[in-house]
Amino acid sequence: MTLTVTAQPRPRGVPWAAAAACLLSFAAFWLAQRAADVNLLDLSVYRAEGETVLSGGDLYALRVTSANLPTTYPPFAALLFTPLTLVGVPEMQVLATLANLLLLVALAHLSLRLVRWGPPGRGGRVTAWTARPGAALWLAAVVVWCEPVWQTFRYGQINLLIAVAVLGDLTRREGSRWAGVGIGLATAVKLTPGLFVVFLVLAGAARARSGGRAEWWNPWLRQAARATGTFLVVTVASHLVLPYDSRRFWTEMIFETSRVGRTEETANQSLSGVVARLLHTTDPGVWWVVAAVPVAVLGLVVAVRAALRGDRPVAVVACATTGLLVSPISWSHHWVWCVPMLVLLAVRARPVWAVAASLVFASNALWWVPHAPAPVRLELHQTPGQMLLSALYTLLGTGLLATLAVRRRGRTPGDTAGAPPDTAGLPVSGSGPGAGRSEVGSAAPRVVAGQPETGEGGSQAVAKE
Repeated sequence: MTLTVTAQPRPRGVPWAAAAACLLSFAAFWLAQRAADVNLLDLSVYRAEGETVLSGGDLYALRVTSANLPTTYPPFAALLFTPLTLVGVPEMQVLATLANLLLLVALAHLSLRLVRWGPPGRGGRVTAWTARPGAALWLAAVVVWCEPVWQTFRYGQINLLIAVAVLGDLTRREGSRWAGVGIGLATAVKLTPGLFVVFLVLAGAARARSGGRAEWWNPWLRQAARATGTFLVVTVASHLVLPYDSRRFWTEMIFETSRVGRTEETANQSLSGVVARLLHTTDPGVWWVVAAVPVAVLGLVVAVRAALRGDRPVAVVACATTGLLVSPISWSHHWVWCVPMLVLLAVRARPVWAVAASLVFASNALWWVPHAPAPVRLELHQTPGQMLLSALYTLLGTGLLATLAVRRRGRTPGDTAGAPPDTAGLPVSGSGPGAGRSEVGSAAPRVVAGQPETGEGGSQAVAKE
């Protein structure tokens, strides 16, 4: 039977209302940050790292600001920070804030693009709003007020840059020669994105095993190889430029997790932080491993299975959530991955769950508990209710993974019965988004009674991005 899909033109025009709303929200956000007297503390550390590189100082003996903050990233990151020294501190802060605003819009755009690579959502909600012009601007105008995003701007952090590099890599044009480069660069800066390489290797190995000899060197394994190669190239290059600092980082500093911060702090929204507060200890030790290993296995299994059945949005969000949960330290501002997570929930979950998750990230509820900077350790004396509030992100992330595992469907909407793994939503050379998926920027058609139904702004069922 021949299926015919009518291609409709993509809606065009300047989304003036969305642009105005985004600008107004960003302006209000800027004023609120100024009123809160944010100091972009981490940005000052980045600048000091760049200055230390240029002056030939000891990068990992550096202590900066009134908080006595050390260098925690690999030497490659310090090399990237050297341009920060070209302007004065006030100009640097303004430029960094503007750059983060642009990166937030980019993350919103990529999050919407990600869900359009998956099966249609409930009631065609993918069709209803993710493909509309200005959707990314509307989304950015809202999520800028989420606590992880607020804290990222408050400290001048690079979380949005890391998320955009990784998510941009995982939503690239299929068969792209650059697929994997973004993940490799992000890992060279901050190590934790390396979990996406593990995910790609596992998914690629599973596909090779199920696809026979023709699939032994599939696009997932190629993307993992490019990411690994990129990481090694820039890391070796950094060693050539900064041999002493590189040697110190990879033989000493990488094992000193205490340099990153106190595990029991409320801001630490990883399993290690929750376990530390639960046990009233500064070092959760083996109990963190007991909690983290099963979650890591569960999260990667969910991600790989989703990838193999063509559900890229679930695969990516599951992998990102797993990394946040099992990392020794996941500050609340690391959870900027809440943006694609909330988009996924808005498209796939019941509205009540999407709203509940949004409230978790926008309410600042985890800061309602007593907390204080070092050397005061109020988090070691929390009540059960305070422990619950200070574990909100961790509980949400763990609950999401458990739900995805329990409610896993053998076949998702839009999948073709018996479809081989090569229609999966991760890179497949020369195939486009796959059966039942739309061109990036267009809505995904639904198949009803064997006939594709084109929704608002519909496009071809199979098209190259």
